[in-house]
Amino acid sequence: MTVTVIPQSLEEAIIQAKSALKVALESGCTRITIDLVIPEIALKAQYLAQEFADFFSEYGAGLKLFFPDTGAAALARRDWGETEFQVTDIGSSRSPIERKISDTDQVFLVISPSAVEVNLVEKLCNIAGDRPVILLIPQLEDVSIVGIGYAARQLRERFISILESAYYFRPLESAVVLRSYPQLWQVWQQNEENEDYELIAEVPQKPLGENLDRILQGQTEDDSDNNNNTPPPSASGLFASLKSFLKALNN
Repeated sequence: MTVTVIPQSLEEAIIQAKSALKVALESGCTRITIDLVIPEIALKAQYLAQEFADFFSEYGAGLKLFFPDTGAAALARRDWGETEFQVTDIGSSRSPIERKISDTDQVFLVISPSAVEVNLVEKLCNIAGDRPVILLIPQLEDVSIVGIGYAARQLRERFISILESAYYFRPLESAVVLRSYPQLWQVWQQNEENEDYELIAEVPQKPLGENLDRILQGQTEDDSDNNNNTPPPSASGLFASLKSFLKALNN
């Protein structure tokens, strides 16, 4: 069992995400997501974009950042001033994504894309070829798990399914879902007696919906990993710190 320490602040989460992203890129992953599933995290999109632009600083002008719309891109350019990397928007009917990609681009960082932009992001990935495309705090959870009909199923099978989660942090009311590449998906649950958080499961696929409920209820399909003499690790006082974590997002 390999344990990822639960981050106690946004800064710790960023450090973990960068480390996981580095491993994913070195392993050959080219379609990558960095998820912080936290209320109002989109308000920190520009800050996170700059943090991860710094991560790719070695690429210089070969790094291109895509914001969801022209307003967000213009605001970032105004706030950042001159940058070595490029900043633009994901495109529109008047300014298609095909015109925004050049042969000199080496890495693409897409900031907080939602279901509205998912088709444009898919086009970007198709055009990018073997160049890395990183989706930073994508708002695609609903796209990946809901939607009926042929088009929705095809989108999930054709595009959503190829995305590799390098980092995922999702705090719930009494649990945490965490993934740091190349580790398995971890589920932590609060111990009602001492309020610590214990690692109760590691699974190969993202635990969602009924699968997550079964894990939290102790109905895992295979309990063999936990049938040993080593007590599960715990994270003390996570949600006391998480309150500060969430408060920091509004500062």
